[in-house]
Amino acid sequence: MSRLFETRPDDDGLPGPERRIAVLVLVLGTLMAVIDTTMINIALPSIARDLNVSASRAVWVLSLFQIVCAATLLLFASLSELLSRRRLYVAGLALFTLASLGAALSRSLETLLVFRALQGLGAAATLSIGPSLYRVIFPTRLLGAAMGVSALVVAGGYASGPTLGGLVLAVTDWPWLFAMHVPLGLLALSLALRALPAEPRRRGGFDMLGAALSATMLASFFLGLDALGHGAGVGKILMLLAASLVAGWLFLRRQRRASHPLLPLSLFDEPRFTLAVLVSGLAFVGQGLAFVALSFLYQQEMGLSPLQTAWLFTPWPLTIMFAAPLAGRLADRVNPAALSTSGLVLLLCGLMSLAMLADDAGVIDSLWRTALCGLGFGLFQAPNNREMMSSVPKARSANASGMMSTTRTIGQSLGVALVGLFLAAGLGSVQASLWLGCVALSGAVLISLRRIPLTSAPSRESERQCPSPHSD
Repeated sequence: MSRLFETRPDDDGLPGPERRIAVLVLVLGTLMAVIDTTMINIALPSIARDLNVSASRAVWVLSLFQIVCAATLLLFASLSELLSRRRLYVAGLALFTLASLGAALSRSLETLLVFRALQGLGAAATLSIGPSLYRVIFPTRLLGAAMGVSALVVAGGYASGPTLGGLVLAVTDWPWLFAMHVPLGLLALSLALRALPAEPRRRGGFDMLGAALSATMLASFFLGLDALGHGAGVGKILMLLAASLVAGWLFLRRQRRASHPLLPLSLFDEPRFTLAVLVSGLAFVGQGLAFVALSFLYQQEMGLSPLQTAWLFTPWPLTIMFAAPLAGRLADRVNPAALSTSGLVLLLCGLMSLAMLADDAGVIDSLWRTALCGLGFGLFQAPNNREMMSSVPKARSANASGMMSTTRTIGQSLGVALVGLFLAAGLGSVQASLWLGCVALSGAVLISLRRIPLTSAPSRESERQCPSPHSD
């Protein structure tokens, strides 16, 4: 870990001491946003009871946060060029912290939902540009290791959220789940103002029409998936998905003509970036699908309790936390496309082994298969993120960062929705859903194999040619 903060005379990025503080800011901001999602799951029954609402209405405490966050990731990534990433990240932290205080003080569902929507906006502002800030903070020679840190933080957040939520609820009430963000947010804000690098702002306008079309496209898409997962009428689902398709078509047309596009389509002229996005989307479809399908497998078909199910899930994020930093460091030395492809192969093997798991399998038999999935995903994610970020000019890294976060969110949500659709339509057992995830991962492997010849191992020569991106 100390290697991440060593400074060489020819390094771009921040000096070592400033780098430590800036990384702590990103870690705190990411953890608050990620932990919030998984932690609030545990509190939904308590919220429904205390606010005297139905369980179906209480679910909106989680869904609204996710929909608002997902629908505005691209918007904030583009807006960061106009405002600067430092200003946007600080504003996002401040909004998330204030909204967390408002959510903790809420005494009605309507008030709570308003503050949850504001939390979603704050989280989107930080998550959309977080990966691109790693590229500004760290020298190019350590970009893979930095992406490993990012993957480690996300995995740690997802792993610790349910446990932390359970511990808090064991000693106090659900408002404290929101209140605990306030001191962390204030600490992150004070450090961000001190350590995040200043950047020049882009001159020019902002694509307001593109932003409206992007938000409509993504919000309609996620509302459609949410309706699908809750068994809404076919007409409503089709209307929402059709609105998403129409808005998406208009959005792409707008991006070709806009002088300052929200998502510069020239990013996809680079095959390495395009292939990395496709591979990432399919990988997250497989992971999102597996997480939901395994919950049904362990509890409904194997007869395990929720606590036992949580225990069987634990190796997945834990092995990601072990493998991601290692893979990130390796990606700075070897071909990152080849490394991430090998991780996808391991993930596919792990998911296939889970799909073949017998109903009377023992705990150890389940644990090693889940650990294999986590090991594969950990080896895949950081090198793939490095490919995505390093294949575009630094001036476009904020757009690439927003696309990375949006792809992850869409992939996971689509995987969850596919499980619901698969089971609701009676298309087979839970194992059949896991095989569907294997199909998605097989597609990811095939696409990833195509990009290996396009990518070479990072060289010191190319690292030294990258100018420093942070200047006033």
